[in-house]
Amino acid sequence: MAQNIYDDNEFFTEYSKLARSVKGLDGAPEWPTLRAMLPPMAGRRAVDLGCGFGWFSRWAAEAGAASVLGIDISERMLARAAAETDHTAITYERHDLDTIGLPNSAFDVAYSSLTLHYLADLDRFLATVHRALAAGGSFVFSIEHPIYSAPSNPGFVADSTGHLSWPLDQYLVEGPRTTDWLAPGVQKHHRTITTYFSSLQHAGFVVEELCEWGPTAEQIAEVPDWAIEIERPQFLLVAARRLEP
Repeated sequence: MAQNIYDDNEFFTEYSKLARSVKGLDGAPEWPTLRAMLPPMAGRRAVDLGCGFGWFSRWAAEAGAASVLGIDISERMLARAAAETDHTAITYERHDLDTIGLPNSAFDVAYSSLTLHYLADLDRFLATVHRALAAGGSFVFSIEHPIYSAPSNPGFVADSTGHLSWPLDQYLVEGPRTTDWLAPGVQKHHRTITTYFSSLQHAGFVVEELCEWGPTAEQIAEVPDWAIEIERPQFLLVAARRLEP
């Protein structure tokens, strides 16, 4: 079972203050790149895996999706998503993505934002998503870049000259890592890029696009605090497809 840290009072309060929680997709600097990886949504059946406050679900519906199913483990996240949604094409359900079952060939697009690194059983999840997609269906997702998840407690370290570096802690040793992010005791699962790719291939996906995301010069000019993100990629963005049978 995935850790439901988002229903923790302290974590939820702090998470709700983040730019991406307040501004939605406009507050997520990686969103323009992810959006470009998505197929046209008009008439498509979409599933939003780890939907959180429902930002993507609402965007997909507004972009013409025939139906959108938003799924999350957090009651608090889903309550806010439902309160802020009035589109009849959207349905929200509470499930643990580590154990979820989805109907076969029920969706044309599967989307997941910053969720897979919380899952203990990646292979089971990917097999479930693959079965749930129609032939030719798209799976587009973002995760914390494995370089970001490798330290046991992520943080930049300054050397004697003041230069900041990002120390890695046994990058090739995969498994759960407990970090203090917004609240103590947040558990994530570190995996290498190789493992993500081999797991996708084993599940039957073909990876079509990959981006180790970093801010553009224009984004840094707009939000100077993002300049630190060029020291290491924070996000890994992937577009994969279930091939025609």
